[in-house]
Parts: sequence; structure tokens; C-alpha cells
Amino acid sequence: MSALRRLGPTFLAPVLAVVVALVISSLVMAALQVNPLRVFEVMIDFGDTPSQQVTAIVVVLNRAVPLFLAGLAVAIAFRMGLFNIGVEGQYRLATIMAAAVGAAVTLPGPLHVLLIVVVAMAVAAFWAGIVAVLKVTRGVSEVISSIMLNVIALGIASFLLTGPFRGSPEGASIISTAEIPESGWMPGLNGLFGLIGLANPPRQLYGFLVVAIVVGIAIAVLLNRTRFGFDLRATGLSPSAARASGVDARGMVVKTMLLSGAVAGLIGLPDLLGTTHSYTTDFTAGLGFLGIAVALLGRNSPVGIALAALLFAFLDRALVPLQIADFPSSVVTIIQGTIVLAVVVSNQVARRIALRTAERGATAAPPTGDGGTSSGQSADGAGAGTGAGVSRTTGAGQQTDERQGTGR
Repeated sequence: MSALRRLGPTFLAPVLAVVVALVISSLVMAALQVNPLRVFEVMIDFGDTPSQQVTAIVVVLNRAVPLFLAGLAVAIAFRMGLFNIGVEGQYRLATIMAAAVGAAVTLPGPLHVLLIVVVAMAVAAFWAGIVAVLKVTRGVSEVISSIMLNVIALGIASFLLTGPFRGSPEGASIISTAEIPESGWMPGLNGLFGLIGLANPPRQLYGFLVVAIVVGIAIAVLLNRTRFGFDLRATGLSPSAARASGVDARGMVVKTMLLSGAVAGLIGLPDLLGTTHSYTTDFTAGLGFLGIAVALLGRNSPVGIALAALLFAFLDRALVPLQIADFPSSVVTIIQGTIVLAVVVSNQVARRIALRTAERGATAAPPTGDGGTSSGQSADGAGAGTGAGVSRTTGAGQQTDERQGTGR
């Protein structure tokens, strides 16, 4: 029961945001003379045959894997109070570098895949590290620097693709790097469907799904069960308090951005190692920005991010069926946009409710036995960012109220 009470407020805001977004989207579709019930019916239709249904599930899972990794990369920075908006450029630059290195060498299967993964993580971490260094040495906002580095990264990727890393012949409609040898491919997981008695779909389920699950568990343990995670969260809540307790706040900024960038480097690998085996001009774009929405909806929790990634993957998969049914594909964009807006509003409402509850608890707290002093702290026990009411009785019998606030 206690676990339910703890998880209830955590998941209430996202669920409420999704419900509100669906209502708003329905009203918008009705205003555009589109039947919302028919739209939702098409979206949840996974086909008539077992093969079609399993294929639809595979499409959703394959799309959810990079979205989950993108959400994790953004959430790591969010936990520190940083806004890594440069995930888009980090994973695009990392993917093309990993594709070029993977195509240039031939190694035994596991080593080849490992090399590609390490290169992608290193490149993205380096690119994110530039943002961190600019922030701790020159005080440059990570939002501004990461946005500008996005543009630079995409420009470098375009130059490399059309120049030194080009592997497609002249006149090709789609420019690509050289193809990675088969030893560098990630095997699919379709064999699992046969083990559980489901039809084997024509599309391969990404083997990178296993890597994403392992990364999610590792990040959850790192952030919630280790000293590093405690220092990270403490620095995000109050840098001055963290410094007073011996934490190197500036060093934590660099470490957090490096970790966020390293996870961002994995975003493009499910597609690269699973289907395309090369970086092309039509390689999947926009995952970094979608990761921000996924992290917000998942409230920076790996479990919540996984559920949010599945929801956004489900919406993306609905694009093709909607177009086949002659519905505008912008319906999905409307739903995604309203979800993000509703999440931001619901998070603010939930935060204000929590603050007011903490303040009421502080006001109603009984006096302690040390000279009639009573104090109230915020819900996290630290009192950071909220006011703590302290009632003191003077020697003359007069009672004064003091309001203390850390503001941190």
C-alpha cells in the first residue's frame, strides 16, 4: 500500500496529461470535421491476422527503442538541473562516425559491434562535453551552446556524408556511407516469437532492445542507488549545499553531460545495426527532440520513460494506417503536441500542490520540546526551495514568527 501511495502521484500527472491531450485532440479533430472516434479506431487496429498483429507490435517496439534511449539521455541531464537540448546533434554525429568506422574495419562479430558502440558513445560524449566545459569555465548556458552545437554537428555530418565518408555512387538518389560488413550487424530477436507460440513477422525485432533494457537498468541503479547519483541529484537541487558537503559541483556538471552524451550516442544504433547498416541522407531524424517530450512524460524515471516511449512509438506507427484510411497524418502531430503541453501544465500543477501540502504540514507541525520551537520542512526533508516556518518565544513572553527560505 505504501508503494502504491508513492507511485500514485508520480504516475497521476502523466496519465492525467494523456487523458487531457486526447480530449483536446478530439475537440480539434471535430473542429476540423474529422471523426475522432474513427481516427482512434484506425490507430488501435493492429490488423486481422496474427502475422499482421505481431508485425505491428514489432514496429512499435523498434520505434520505442531509440525513443527510450533519447528520453534517458535527456533525463540524466534533467536530474542535474541541466537541459541537454543538443541530443539531436550528438546522436547524428555519433551515428555517422560509428557507421564510417564500422564500414572501414572487419572484426569478429561481437568485437565489431562493440567497436561501433564504443565509437558512437565516445563521439557523442565528446560533443556533449563541449557544452559542459563552456558552462563551467565561461558560464555559457547549456541551452544556447547545445542548440548552436546542434547546427554545427548536422553541418559536419552533412559534409562527411557527401565528402570523405561517401560510399554511394555518383548520381544515387540517396547518399550513404559504405555498408557495414555483416559481422557488424546486430542480430534480431524474432526467434523469441516462435518460443512463445506467436507468428514470426517479416520484420526483424531489433536486437538492440536488449541493450536498451540493460542501459535503462544501469542508469536507474546509477542515479538512485549510488553515491554518484546522490551527488548528481543533490547538486541539481542545490549546488551551494552540495559544495558545502564536499561535492565538486562543477565536476558533476561535466560528468553528467558526458554521461548524457554517451547515452545519446546509442540512439541511432538500433536503426544502424538493425536495418540500414549505413548512414544515409534519410536516416531517422528528430529523435533527440522527441526525447525531451518522452522524458517529460516519463517524469525522468526509466520506467516512466519506457512507457512514454511506447506511447510515442504507438502514435508514430499510426501514421501509415491513418494515411491509408484517408485521414491527415497531422492528427498524430496534434496528439503529440497536446500531450507535451498537457504534461508541462500537469507537472507544474503537481509541483504547486506538493509545495502547498508541505507548507500546510509545516504550519500544522506541533511544537518541539526545546524552548517551544517548531519547524516545518518540505516533503523531501531538506526544506530546499521552500519556506520553513519557525515560531520562537522570546524571554518577554512575546511570540514572533520568522520565515526562512533557502531559495536554492
